[in-house]
Amino acid sequence: MDIRQYVVDKAKKAKTAGRQMAGISTAVKNSALYAMADALEANADKILFANEKDIEIGKKAGLSKALLDRLLLNEGRIKDMAEGLRQVASLADPVGEIVRMWTRPNGLQIGQIRVPLGVVGIIYEARPNVTVDAAGLCLKAGNTVLLRGGSEAIHSNIEIVNIITEAAIGKGLPDGCIQLIEITDREAANIMMRLNGYLDVLIPRGGAGLIRSVVENATVPVIETGVGNCHVYVDSDADLTMAENIVINAKTQRPAVCNAMEKLLVHEDIADKFLPTIGEKLTALGVELRGCPRTCEILPGIKPALEEDWEREYLDLVLAIKVVKTLDEALEHIYIYGTKHSEAIITNSYVNSRRFLKEVDAAAVYVNASTRFTDGFEFGFGAEIGISTQKLHARGPMGLKELTTTKYIIYGEGQIRG
Repeated sequence: MDIRQYVVDKAKKAKTAGRQMAGISTAVKNSALYAMADALEANADKILFANEKDIEIGKKAGLSKALLDRLLLNEGRIKDMAEGLRQVASLADPVGEIVRMWTRPNGLQIGQIRVPLGVVGIIYEARPNVTVDAAGLCLKAGNTVLLRGGSEAIHSNIEIVNIITEAAIGKGLPDGCIQLIEITDREAANIMMRLNGYLDVLIPRGGAGLIRSVVENATVPVIETGVGNCHVYVDSDADLTMAENIVINAKTQRPAVCNAMEKLLVHEDIADKFLPTIGEKLTALGVELRGCPRTCEILPGIKPALEEDWEREYLDLVLAIKVVKTLDEALEHIYIYGTKHSEAIITNSYVNSRRFLKEVDAAAVYVNASTRFTDGFEFGFGAEIGISTQKLHARGPMGLKELTTTKYIIYGEGQIRG
């Protein structure tokens, strides 16, 4: 098979469909999204059967428990994907929104309105729910989508795309609006990164290696989604019961996602009291602890943290802990090692919370809450296309508006420039 021709043909179909998508009414898009949701639930058995194949292959390949959890689908997760589509359908359509309008002294009326990006390419790993979230958000924002998921989820992705595509086309969306690259060869992704003229933007979702590869090799414009080396800092006057609950949730609720806590910073004034308790609870939940020298003194038997630990996104039940002397030291540590994703402070100090909010440079900054809330669904966006950690165009969970751009429209009455 000619891999390049295969990928280009998929992109051409998406681009051709994109011309039609731009003019599709909100009512038709919403009808399609509801039909896609219903189809997912009605065909749950088919999806679960395909997912079982991926899980079996993943186990044989030695995927970690955390990565297998990212890959796993069950009836509850399928219902969540369907509910995400219904929430997207219920949101206001950004396409056609008038951002601003004004009149110039020469009588020209100038307006700025929201329009679709066009063809959105997504390169992602492991999580088949991304297939549904990406398709739903792109379609509601008037875009078409070219998907390239990881080999780990190929059977699940093929089944899901077949189901939602049939439902979408059945409700009036153009053939080609959802395209999936079914070739798992890495060359397909490399070709996709250079599809200038076909793709309008490329969004990578996955681990640090994938994101780095796309950013460094793509010639198509890229929206960089984030590696999540997320920190929780427990301040000297924190409510320690609250801190325990937040730390446990941020680390263990779903450890293989980018908004999970990877590093715990603890003020030295409460370290002797807090660390033994939280250490015991985390260990009981299967978390491997690594620590700075002071942490290792308080929690004898844990692994010493190496320099690479402070930089690493584990995506697993592993946590590195550092005792800090001051808020300034915590802020400095986050500045050096953070990935500008999600950072949290647990404190009863208004002054310290304001400093943390102001001085931490991240897409989402929390006071007394878990980093696990950095999520399009939790933010009320219905779903998300990814969490952007860059600063141009979009930052944080990317919903519908972040999948549009703007254009200027100008009304005149025969004006010419002198």
